[in-house]
Formats: sequence, structure tokens, C-alpha cells
Amino acid sequence: MVLPKVEPRAAWLDLETPEEKRKRAALIYRRLDKAYPDAKCALNFTTPLEMVISTVLSAQSTDAMVNKITPALFAKYPTPEAYLASAPGELERDIHSTGFFNQKARSIRGLCRVIVEEFGGQVPDTMEGLLELPGVARKTANIVLGNSFGKVEGIAVDTHVHRLARRLGFSDEHDPNKVERDLMVLFPKKTWFRLTYLLIEHGRAICQAKVPGCEDCVVNDICPASRVPTRRKR
Repeated sequence: MVLPKVEPRAAWLDLETPEEKRKRAALIYRRLDKAYPDAKCALNFTTPLEMVISTVLSAQSTDAMVNKITPALFAKYPTPEAYLASAPGELERDIHSTGFFNQKARSIRGLCRVIVEEFGGQVPDTMEGLLELPGVARKTANIVLGNSFGKVEGIAVDTHVHRLARRLGFSDEHDPNKVERDLMVLFPKKTWFRLTYLLIEHGRAICQAKVPGCEDCVVNDICPASRVPTRRKR
């Protein structure tokens, strides 16, 4: 597949065949894999419950902020029952710095209640079970399954994965579940878990929301959203 050096967004993308897209996706994966050898989940956790709570707290926050408060939080609330036993307003104060603390506290209490009442106090290890927990959608479920149970059933589409999937021409969808579906069709299952964190790392480091660093991007020559004609030589 020969791509033009300088083209506006999607000018050549519309002519790309499914096979060409798969080859381009594979090449992007290889380049990102080389660029971010240590890409992984940045949340600190030791148990599935801690993983669930951390992921809920990370919404509209940063992993660094979540990691800052979770050591004390997890020591104070080691079990689902401990969260349920917290006094009104206490959990909200404990997670206040992560933002949207009232909503997150409701989700945490709700999912802990279901874990206790429906799953014997243990975080479920299936997609179906996790999706029964209040505040847990497919993104969180994929993160928990992959990191806590070593199970890969999909791709966690957070804000970075969503943004890069659209910029790289992997999906035109706005709904995260549909973006995930498009990525799952395009990439082999063995890459799904690592793909999540490669895209997240690249989104944080280079392909940022407001001002993407296209001149420093390792895939800008095969990205339909690139703002520069060729990748800078290193």
C-alpha cells in the first residue's frame, strides 16, 4: 500500500480497503509496541476489589491522583462490607480529591452491595457478572478482567483509546462500545490487552486531545489525522 506524502484528513482513508486497513493497523501496533515497551495499567492495586474501586475513581480524574489516595483508602476499607459500613459522607470525604465524589461514592456502595449480596463478597470474574455491578461498564470490566484475572474479552475504550481510534481511522463511531467492536474486528485477540495500554500511553504522551504532537509521532506518516507531512527523523 502506497500512501501519499501529504493529504488532508481521510483523503486516502476512503480508498483504503479492509485488508489495507488491517495491514496499517498491524504496522501501527508494531511501532507503538516498540515505542512504549513498558505500557501497562498505571493504577496501583493488589486485589480485584481494589482494581474495581480504582477504576471507578479514575473516571474524570487521573491515575496519579487515584494512586495518591488509594493506599489509605484500601487500608481503611479492605472489604466490600467495610465500604457499606461507612458513615454517611465519610466515603465521600475520603475520595473527594478524585472529583465527582458523590456519584462515585454511590457507585462504590452500590457495587459493593451487589458483590456482597449476589457474589458472596467476591468480585465476579466474568464480563456478565461485572456488568451487573453499578457504575461498571465494559471499559471497567475489561480492565478488571485483564489485570485481575488474566482474562481478555475485549478492549477497554477510555477517552484516549476512543480519541486515537477515530484519529487513526480505525473507527468512525462515537459510542465506546461500537468503537470497541471496530477495534476487535481490526486487531487479533492476542493484541487486545496490550493495545489498550499502547493507545493510552500514546494518547498521554503524544496524541493529546487539544494539541497532538504530530511532529514527534511514530505513526504520523500512516495516520489520516496527521498535521505534518512526514515523521521527524530520529
